[in-house]
Amino acid sequence: MGQSFNILVTGGAGYLGSVMVPDLLAAGHKVTVLDNFMFKQASLNHSCADPNFSVVKGDCRDVALVGKMLSKADIVIPLAALVGAPLCKQDPVGAEATNLTAQLSLINMVSPDQRILMPITNSGYGVGETDKFCTEETPLRPLSLYGIHKVEVEKALLDRGNAISFRLATVFGMAPRMRLDLLVNDFTYRAFHDRFVVLFESHFKRNYIHVRDVSRAFMHGIESFESMKGNAFNVGLSQANLSKWELCTVIKRHMPDFVFLEAPIGEDPDKRDYIVSNEKIERTGWAPQYDLDFGIAELIKGYTMLKNTIYTNV
Repeated sequence: MGQSFNILVTGGAGYLGSVMVPDLLAAGHKVTVLDNFMFKQASLNHSCADPNFSVVKGDCRDVALVGKMLSKADIVIPLAALVGAPLCKQDPVGAEATNLTAQLSLINMVSPDQRILMPITNSGYGVGETDKFCTEETPLRPLSLYGIHKVEVEKALLDRGNAISFRLATVFGMAPRMRLDLLVNDFTYRAFHDRFVVLFESHFKRNYIHVRDVSRAFMHGIESFESMKGNAFNVGLSQANLSKWELCTVIKRHMPDFVFLEAPIGEDPDKRDYIVSNEKIERTGWAPQYDLDFGIAELIKGYTMLKNTIYTNV
C-alpha cells in the first residue's frame, strides 16, 4: 500500500471520474469530487458508502469555491471539461470558460507543493505525417477548439512544474457515467443496434485506450510521481493505432452481421489522423491491461442493458 493522499477530482462524476474515483478510494486515498452533475448522472452512488469519499455540487468555474476546496488537497486531478469537438463547437463560450479559463485559474491557484495530474487529449497532434509516430516531442497542431484549449492548458501546466500531463488516446469501454459519442463506443453501439455504419474518411488513423487503463495510468502517476513529474505522456494501446476501417473489422469479429461502408463524399468533423507512440510511459513501467477486444465484448454486454440517448455528450 502506497502513501495515502487527499485528492480533489473536479468533474469526478464524469466518464473518466466514475471509474477513477472508486479506484482511488480502493487504494486508500481520501477523495473529494466537485461536479455540477450537468448530465443528471448518478455515477458515484456506489462510492457514497466509503467514509473517505466526499462530494460537492458546484462548478469548476467558481473560483472562490475551487480555491476553498484546493486548500485541503495534496493532489488535484482536473477532469471537469466540456469534452470533445462537437460539444465545444456547440457551446464555444462555455468551452472556453470551462476548458481554458477555469483550468488556467486552477493551475495558478495551486501551491508549488501541490501535485496536479491532468488529462490532455492526444488530438493535439491534429494530422500527423504518414507512417510516422507522434511522440511527446512532436509539434502540436490541434485542429478543434477542444484540442487548441487543451494544448494551451498543458503548456501552462508543464511550465508550472510539479505536474504530469497524460495525453489520452480516444477512450473506450463501459463506465457508470457512459459516453456513447466516443468512436469505439459509438461504432460498437451502431453495430449492436443498427448493424451498420457509414464511414467518412475511413483511412484516418488514431490510437485508443480503455477507460480502466486511463485510471490505471493516473494511479501509476501518483505512485511514480517524483520520477514522472514535469512531463507529458502519451497514453494509448500501442497495438491499436488503427484506421476507422480497421476498427470496424475488429468489431465485426464480435458481431459478424455488422456491415460498414465507405461514404464517397462527406468529411469527418473531428479531423484526426495520426499514429502515436506510447513508449515513453511504457518505459516508466506502466502497460495497458485492456485491449480493444476486451472493450468491445464489454460494450456488447453494456448495450444489452442500455439503449437511449441520455448517455451522449451532444
